[in-house]
Amino acid sequence: MILQLSLRPTLHRSPATSDRGLVFREKVLFLETLNINPSKAFLLNPAIRSAPLSTLKSATRSLSSLGLPRAAVARILDMHPLLLTCDPYTHLYPLLDFLLHEVPIPYDHVHLSLTRCPRLLVSSVDHQLRPTLHFLRKLGFHGPHHPLTCHNTLLLVSSVQDTLLPKIQFLKGLGLSHAQVANMVVRSPALLTYSVHNNLRPKVEFFFKEMNGDVADLTRFPQYFSFSLERRIRPRYEKLRQLGLSFRLEDMLKVSDGEFNARLVEFRFRTLEEGQRF
Repeated sequence: MILQLSLRPTLHRSPATSDRGLVFREKVLFLETLNINPSKAFLLNPAIRSAPLSTLKSATRSLSSLGLPRAAVARILDMHPLLLTCDPYTHLYPLLDFLLHEVPIPYDHVHLSLTRCPRLLVSSVDHQLRPTLHFLRKLGFHGPHHPLTCHNTLLLVSSVQDTLLPKIQFLKGLGLSHAQVANMVVRSPALLTYSVHNNLRPKVEFFFKEMNGDVADLTRFPQYFSFSLERRIRPRYEKLRQLGLSFRLEDMLKVSDGEFNARLVEFRFRTLEEGQRF
């Protein structure tokens, strides 16, 4: 009797295969309920395929325990699916200890830091966050007047050599001392987040070439760089130039459009009144 082997696939799956398929579908459904893209998650973190569903659920609970709302947890896990299989005792809790005791951030502000900068959760404390913290402290980010807060802890994920130092050097290239630059960045920490090419250099060129500004004005009002060149700085300066007016930088930029235009109208009325007297 000759036995023939069939090449047709069997229609029956072993219980183990069925169980694996069911577990996989459960993980997909779990990710979808969090609005996490399963395809992206599996691609960026293949370990999710072999990890038990309990591991994924544990990751979400760990993030929630830091005060993050469900929507924020979902957004962060979608951005960084590696967190879905991380060990909270070796990854999340050392970060929490660093933020609370070394930065330090009040516990009820930690979730704000993580919401604003999820990259904190995937950055090495020893190799990234702590060295950058030491650099920022040397600049003056310490004490009650210029602390690192939940609003600017995103600076901690920046490379000192590739991101922070080039901006310091650019500002010093304007003829400012290191102390002056340090004072500028601790008063306006966003300076260290702006691109030299796309933000700092164009605004500096406009300030000196078009506005004939004095570098001392920038040290007094470093927030100048936080305003849009095309939507606020240039149009407001042009209006002042046409009227022959000169405002301090903060008076020109900080007020709302309505208040700025009201000041111009007030100036026109005052000019007319003075003209009538003569």
